[in-house]
Amino acid sequence: MSKTVVMLVGVVLTLVGILGLFMDSPLLGLFEVNATHNWIHLLSGVIGVAMAMQGENQARTYAKVFGVIYALVTVLGFAMGGNVLGLFHANGADNLLHLVLAAVLLWAGFAPSRSSNTPVMPPPM
Repeated sequence: MSKTVVMLVGVVLTLVGILGLFMDSPLLGLFEVNATHNWIHLLSGVIGVAMAMQGENQARTYAKVFGVIYALVTVLGFAMGGNVLGLFHANGADNLLHLVLAAVLLWAGFAPSRSSNTPVMPPPM
């Protein structure tokens, strides 16, 4: 499951990064991006695709690490009035998208694996 989520996120981030490099801000009429923002999307997307291709464990690692990173970016975007560490601007739409992205990645990274061989204990009677 994590592998599929990370592959999808990776492909979307890669495409958004590429699209942003060739379009003026706001991207798709909503998201304020600059070159740094676009390169971050592109890089995190390519890493996601590469990790998903390596297998479930690597995809879960990516989901955990980048879930935390995007959660921090969300907090900084809201707390700093949209200026994330002086690197790029994040408007309300960016912040909400980063929040959803963080939630999805953290869920994919930390959710119990369906392929776990750990027996499920019945509830006590």
